[in-house]
Amino acid sequence: MLRDAACGFGGVALAALLADHNYASALPSVDSDNPLAPKPPHYPAKVKRVVYLYMDGGPSQVDTFDPKPQLERENGQPFKMKIEPTQFNNIGTTLQSPWKFKQYGDCGTPVSELFPHVAEHVDDLAVIRSMVSNFSEHTNANYFLHTGNGFQGRPSMGAWVGYGLGSECEDLPGFIVLNGGLIPPGGLDCFNSGFLPATYQGSIFNPGDQPLANIAPRETSPQLQRNKLALLNQLDQQNLQTLGSNDAIESAIANYELAYRMQSVVPELTGLDGETEATKTMYGLESKDKGTATFGRQCLLARRLLEKGVRFIELTCPGVGHDRWDQHQNLAKGHADNARAVDQGIGALLTDLKQRGLFEDTLVIWSGEFGRTPFAQGNNGRDHNPFGFSLWLAGGGIEGGTIYGATDEYGYKTIENKVEIHDLHATMLHLLGMDHERLTYLWGGRDMRLTDVHGKIVHDILA
Repeated sequence: MLRDAACGFGGVALAALLADHNYASALPSVDSDNPLAPKPPHYPAKVKRVVYLYMDGGPSQVDTFDPKPQLERENGQPFKMKIEPTQFNNIGTTLQSPWKFKQYGDCGTPVSELFPHVAEHVDDLAVIRSMVSNFSEHTNANYFLHTGNGFQGRPSMGAWVGYGLGSECEDLPGFIVLNGGLIPPGGLDCFNSGFLPATYQGSIFNPGDQPLANIAPRETSPQLQRNKLALLNQLDQQNLQTLGSNDAIESAIANYELAYRMQSVVPELTGLDGETEATKTMYGLESKDKGTATFGRQCLLARRLLEKGVRFIELTCPGVGHDRWDQHQNLAKGHADNARAVDQGIGALLTDLKQRGLFEDTLVIWSGEFGRTPFAQGNNGRDHNPFGFSLWLAGGGIEGGTIYGATDEYGYKTIENKVEIHDLHATMLHLLGMDHERLTYLWGGRDMRLTDVHGKIVHDILA
């Protein structure tokens, strides 16, 4: 409109404004034709990429990484702390963990017997026992964990990382979600780009040999397909010249070009033909347990994606025949099934990253959206608990063998060194070389951030 009205004087004024760094984008792409081109960080980065192991449903902190002897002493007794309202009721008595804990490694970090493979790596883990969330319901808590906001429509953390740093891979998306079979409550908006350009949204890869639909070209020759894409590009460019910059058109152009390149890369990437039998066995691909085999394949594929230069990879939980970590009843069976599905693959991934020299510049995060109550729901389950739960980080820039923060004697509420979701995001961005207060996008008249107006870097877990 500015170009076509008033002899174009408005367009001239706009061009002058955009030439001023105070008005132009704070993070211009090195290659203006490729929104995923690598971009420099704000300062030297400790890591180049992230693997987010998302434990959908909320693992219980007192059954995994935060042992509480008090629960055993008062098992079956009325719970003695004030009980906060959460989503559900049917509140039972104090419930001890069905699993024993043991200290591992030189650091002596206690880990539940649910995770024998992960326990072998405790000297590389920084366990945060003092996480809190603002939401006690899955959908809002999932949005909050992924986007820093409890409501639908904001950019996912993977999209923010791609926007800030671009990608080191020309033939794959910068943000990939390896779907184990269970999309979390909140749906695909957990991985969306929100108000950021659509190029940065997460691409969903499904398990198995065909991770994407239409990955095989229908044309009889590569040149024929190339000609079709060239025509599409020509038509899109004509629209751009007529209408000016348009995210939908520009993202479509970039996505078509990327999809074309992926047709030759993805089949080789997911075929796993180049992996040794020892590697496949280490990841559990030949396990009789379907969940173990599925998640093991996800972990192995994550390592291969890292080698290709993909910036942000998220893994979701496999199906184990019932709900994920959300055990409102049958805690013992539910958590045992979920832990068995993910434990071997995670242990193998950490081992493999070290063997291949990828560990020191990769950040690995394991977490759910909240924890669970130390008292029973009904007789044998646990309710949602956003007041204190555990997660761990490993890889470049992380001080391994660390325990940070604490919950009360029951494992119900954080009492020391509280860490919020915004703090987790700020710390992740810091390790990637980005200042979370400077990673902004102008939307709705405001400079938006992944951390909103919050976020503190958790320096005590950093090497």
